[in-house]
Amino acid sequence: MDYGSVTAASVAVGAQLGIARESLRRWVAQADIDDGARPGVSTAESEEIRRLKAENKRLAEANAILRAASIFFAGELDSRNR
Repeated sequence: MDYGSVTAASVAVGAQLGIARESLRRWVAQADIDDGARPGVSTAESEEIRRLKAENKRLAEANAILRAASIFFAGELDSRNR
């Protein structure tokens, strides 16, 4: 069946499946991006960015802990504090 546009198809299919038109339209747009037919951030790139942000957060937290520990132990080892 030819709907003429993605929006028209989204309206018809969304009504049949009980899914919002905009959700279907975004899924089609993301599929076009993933296929390279449209510019944008692919699903794989988005997942990689999310993973790297989480890793960056964990590393920043670890650095803060190590920094605090090194300051503490430097103070403990300083002979002037005895």
